[in-house]
Amino acid sequence: MARTLGPTLHSILRLGLALGLLLVPSASASAIAPAARPNFLVLLADDQRADTIHAWGNRHIDTPHLDRLAHQGFSFRGNYCFGSNSGAVCIPSRAMLMSGRSWFSLRSDLGGSLLLPELLGRHGYTTFATGKWHNERASFQRAFQQGRAVFFGGMADHTQTPITDWDGTSFSPQRVASRFSSETFADAALEFLNRPASPQPFFCYVAFTAPHDPRNPPEPYRQRYYRHRPPLPRNFLPQHPFDQGWTRGLRDENLAPYPRTPEVIRDQLAEYYGLITHLDEQIGRILNALERSPHATNTYVVFAADSGLAVGSHGLLGKQSVYEHSMRAPLILAGPGIPRDRSTQAFTYLLDLFPTLTDLAGLDAPPNLDGTSLRPLWTGERRAVRDSVFLPFTDTMRAVRDERWKLIVYPQINHRQLFDLRRDPNEQRDLANDPARAETLERLTSLMAEWQSRFGDRQPLSVDHPKLKALDLHGYQRQPDAWQPAWIVKKYFQP
Repeated sequence: MARTLGPTLHSILRLGLALGLLLVPSASASAIAPAARPNFLVLLADDQRADTIHAWGNRHIDTPHLDRLAHQGFSFRGNYCFGSNSGAVCIPSRAMLMSGRSWFSLRSDLGGSLLLPELLGRHGYTTFATGKWHNERASFQRAFQQGRAVFFGGMADHTQTPITDWDGTSFSPQRVASRFSSETFADAALEFLNRPASPQPFFCYVAFTAPHDPRNPPEPYRQRYYRHRPPLPRNFLPQHPFDQGWTRGLRDENLAPYPRTPEVIRDQLAEYYGLITHLDEQIGRILNALERSPHATNTYVVFAADSGLAVGSHGLLGKQSVYEHSMRAPLILAGPGIPRDRSTQAFTYLLDLFPTLTDLAGLDAPPNLDGTSLRPLWTGERRAVRDSVFLPFTDTMRAVRDERWKLIVYPQINHRQLFDLRRDPNEQRDLANDPARAETLERLTSLMAEWQSRFGDRQPLSVDHPKLKALDLHGYQRQPDAWQPAWIVKKYFQP
């Protein structure tokens, strides 16, 4: 049992044993008294690229509160979303986070899956949520005892978010939030953190909808980046070079004209960065409230995002690809016993959070999880918890990478890409047809087959009748979706 507990819990157990308070030895970590368990504050962004944190090396964006969290905790710089079975990546991504399982063994409504807050609730935790829940109401009801300003859906205009409350028995009538989405969800989190002290530990889940589009941050936040527009991604392209199955007519991709121009992408990056800086300020409000509360020394804080986003990389705008910019997602953990201002490049998944947090809580994780506890990475016991990453995306893409190489397979068009990420981290030079890399290609293809076998993935890596991969979207006619505000429609959709 002692191997699964953090330093604070070790001290509590030793004190309890010395006082004769723990009278019945148990091999199960679930014997720990609820009051001894830590609290958890999970902050989840929506579509935030891993390279949009100042402390992680982006000098063009202001994120002082995420920087503070990174300096106070441990950064997982090789963190990924485990692909997707849908173009709405947030649905399986959040389901995987909450269940610790891959999308191959999940229902999108999480029916039949034990959820992280559900398990914690069974062991004396108060479970609270605010913000986005895209996995149906029934699973939310199982997972959380309380909810305030909850948004059931995928996206909304940040200035008109439909929300409801949950009192453990019923939902309140739906209303439209009076404040910007990030402010609304931060307000609800503050209300929870400032409640009267309770002997029960808590799990507080704050699921923001920023920086998901529409990219309409409050005016001052986009103006600050219009004045100093971010540079283009190094892998900017006017158009993706082939049809990978998620380009033509996709809502996310329709947010800018074809071909992409540097001016339009830099404006959209300014708006995207504005959303992130505004989100960062709301996170700062929450962190400040936590630091002033009685929970400050016994709470683990997690910051993560459900996926990345292209925003001009490879000629794409959305997250429906297995390139690094879309599948990598930030992950930071801070709290008692976590090393400060440290990081790792080890491969991790968002679904590792379930076993990691149960480990910190001193609870036994369910035996059927696909994730693994990340504790050995910050304690230094291990350099890695896996030696490669598998990224399966619907029936259109499969990717596998190790520390240096990445193979992407597009089964529906019988196309492959091979990248040397050590020399080409932005995935710009395809080496799949280089005879000198034939052995690497074969090795990674075998590695991909091993991953497929492990997860029961029956997707063939080629088809007898491939679709055309040629793509030319010049002059493609686009229509705005219902969530885009008038000024964005005028700017990006009207001639």
